[in-house]
Amino acid sequence: MGDPLILVVKTLGNLYLFIVLLRLVLQLSRADFYNPISQAVVKATSPLVRPIRKVIPSIGRVDTSSVVLALLVQFVTLLIMMSIVGYQLAPLEYGIRTVAGVAYHLLDLYFWAMLISVILSWVAPGASHPGAMLVAQICEPLYRTCHRVIPSLGGLDLSPIFIFLGITVLKQFLSPFVI
Repeated sequence: MGDPLILVVKTLGNLYLFIVLLRLVLQLSRADFYNPISQAVVKATSPLVRPIRKVIPSIGRVDTSSVVLALLVQFVTLLIMMSIVGYQLAPLEYGIRTVAGVAYHLLDLYFWAMLISVILSWVAPGASHPGAMLVAQICEPLYRTCHRVIPSLGGLDLSPIFIFLGITVLKQFLSPFVI
């Protein structure tokens, strides 16, 4: 798969998938909608999310239209890549690889958000940059969930280590299904 066209398709598909997943995560974590980065994400995804939302309504806090769009973006990217190399997958395999790809990229988004959060906590704790605030809002639900199981030890918070470990294990499980 060293074809430059595949590289372009995969990069553009993954970039837009990242933006769609970021929209989903921002909504799930109830991040600040008025943050300029949130506004940019909504503006970049609304042209495709709005028509889907008319057909598929949200379920509780989960924006199902963003989930469907993420699956569609991953499916189309996979379909184009397979067409370029002249190889077709079975329909079930397309479905499995699409769902696994979206889950893998969602875990990747959380991994990088947490890494940025950890670095910012050392370098610039309490930073008021819009990006730093969004990263903190994205990671807070993960930290809160982990703190229920593993309390912090005084000034030392070990929860990121366990979350990183969990994300890495899940990504290793999914990696055979991701192209």
